[in-house]
Amino acid sequence: MTYCLGLLMREGLVFVSDSRSNAGVDNITLVRKIRTFVVPGERVIVMLSAGNLATTQAITGLLTAAAGNGFVGQDIHLCLNMFDAAQLVGDKLRAQIARDAPHVQPYGDPNATFIVGGQIRGEGPRMFEIYSAGNFVEVTQRRPFAQVGETKYGKPILDRAFRYDTSLGEASKLALLSMDATVRSNLSVAAPVDLLPYPIDTFSAAGLRTFETSDPYWHALCDGYDAGLRELVHRLPGPTEAS
Repeated sequence: MTYCLGLLMREGLVFVSDSRSNAGVDNITLVRKIRTFVVPGERVIVMLSAGNLATTQAITGLLTAAAGNGFVGQDIHLCLNMFDAAQLVGDKLRAQIARDAPHVQPYGDPNATFIVGGQIRGEGPRMFEIYSAGNFVEVTQRRPFAQVGETKYGKPILDRAFRYDTSLGEASKLALLSMDATVRSNLSVAAPVDLLPYPIDTFSAAGLRTFETSDPYWHALCDGYDAGLRELVHRLPGPTEAS
């Protein structure tokens, strides 16, 4: 299992993913689940992946190998807009599952999901959630985030605190706290955590940062949130005190 999250806001995009992959309690590995395709000054496309590791690695590998080959329908650098990029990923995913599913299903689930977001010059930042069938939905101002993998633990804080007009800095903190809630509640999700805040019109992925379990900022953020939450609950009136 994994947890990946993408946030869309007026100031740009935020992506976060964990690194744990497991096939049972005694077969745990660490795998980076974020992939970027960057043409500086022209486009940034980010992929987050969850689900069957062989499937997600196949899609990432196919797109990486074809990047820059100049063939329409293969080269992600030739996509005219982010919708085309999502369509390309969806097509590759559909074809890969159709190829592998009959052989994988006797042993496990071949399905996978992706979050694909970024910006191509000529349009604003966009984000899509891609399903195993290869179809997808776009993240919008009214639904400004997408989650794949183990989604339920990290969703409440986003429902309460995240909005389209949230600043990029605040959104980055919320993304990490959403990840922390998931890590605490599900052993199949774990650090290192990769975070990429993308400021609009920068066409760069230079902000990508990895947080290990020992990272001082990670501890300060999570411990500060814990302490603040306990203090807030302490100050709220109890049910017998409420009028």
